[in-house]
Amino acid sequence: MEIQVKDLLSKGMKVPIRRSLDADWLRQVRKDVIGTSPLEVDLTASGEDGVAHVEGELSIEVELACSRCLEPTKERIAVPFHERFKPAAAMDGGSEEEEIIPVEDGKIDLEPLIEETIMLSLPFVPLCVDDCKGLCQTCGANLNEQNCGCSKDRIDPRMAALKDLFK
Repeated sequence: MEIQVKDLLSKGMKVPIRRSLDADWLRQVRKDVIGTSPLEVDLTASGEDGVAHVEGELSIEVELACSRCLEPTKERIAVPFHERFKPAAAMDGGSEEEEIIPVEDGKIDLEPLIEETIMLSLPFVPLCVDDCKGLCQTCGANLNEQNCGCSKDRIDPRMAALKDLFK
C-alpha cells in the first residue's frame, strides 16, 4: 500500500484509502494470537504546507489466549492512526520536524507502519475477564470452572526450615 508523497504535496488533494488487509502475520509474530479478522484500514491522505498527512483508523478483531487460563478470548481493537511525511530533501532538521517521517523516493509504503501500530496496540496481557482465576499451579485445572481442592499453602523450600520455628 504505497502513497505518492510528491503527488499529494503538488496537487494538495485528499485521497481516501480503504483496504482490508490479511492479518495472518500476527499469528506468526505473537504466539498467543489464535485467529484474526482482516485488518480494516480507513485512512485519508492529504498534503498541506509541504507535509503529507495520513490519518484515520485501523481496526481488527483478534482472538487471543487468556494469559491466566489459556481460554480463547476475542477483542476488537480500533486504533487511531496519524503519521506525517515530508521529502527528505526538504527537511531542515528543525525541532518541528522531529515527528515527521522523511521520504526518500517520493513514495512510502504504509504497511510496515500499519503493522507496527497494530502490534503496539495489542494487549500485553490479554484476559478473558478482569477477575480471571487462572490455572491451578498444582494440577492445572481451570479455576474459573471448578475448585480443584489442591492445597494453596506453598512454602519456599529455602524457608521450609523456618516453618517449624513457630510450633
